[in-house]
Amino acid sequence: MAEDTRSGGFRDWLKSRLQDWAMRKVDPLRPEVLAPASGEVLEIGFGTGLNLEHYPEGVSRVVGLDPLAAASFPKLRERIAGVGFAVERHSLRADRGLPFDAGRFDTVVTTWTLCTIPEPGPALREMARVLKPGGRYLFIEHGRAPETSTARWQDRIDPLWSRYLGDGCHMNRPIDRLVEGGGFRLASLDRFRHDGPALLAHMYRGVAEREG
Repeated sequence: MAEDTRSGGFRDWLKSRLQDWAMRKVDPLRPEVLAPASGEVLEIGFGTGLNLEHYPEGVSRVVGLDPLAAASFPKLRERIAGVGFAVERHSLRADRGLPFDAGRFDTVVTTWTLCTIPEPGPALREMARVLKPGGRYLFIEHGRAPETSTARWQDRIDPLWSRYLGDGCHMNRPIDRLVEGGGFRLASLDRFRHDGPALLAHMYRGVAEREG
């Protein structure tokens, strides 16, 4: 097990706890997304390790990337210690080039992550680069609503939401188009409305494969 233990100060201390509390509310959606994962997994947006307990037996290692310095969060160490595979954690952004060889990973995972990456296009292209031929990108994200009226409200509110309330989260990103524009081919896509406010509750759950 390897772990980046750098601390981001009080802001990261508080943010890791708030993020963990908020993201546990979508735990029931995690198992179905992660069930196809296998081999060596790159998880972008690792956060406080909420996905760890839901990975299937075929996973041998999870390499988690997240700009959030959450090493001081007590439950993170417990979650890492509680799984039967190796875990590495690195405090890195995903859209500035990944420090991994091309074609290294069997699976790439994002769960409610693409909304906050400042430049999702470059990040997705990097994910495609480090994914093996025949590997799979598994994701669940919230994003742009299919209803025109809701999408318009998302567009109106997003600048204020992302800057002042959502800590960089964008509510109106068209996740399917971003994935396809980032070097992937969608093998399956399920769009559905989850619990909560309509502006944030439209989900994209899918499996994608690297193009070429």
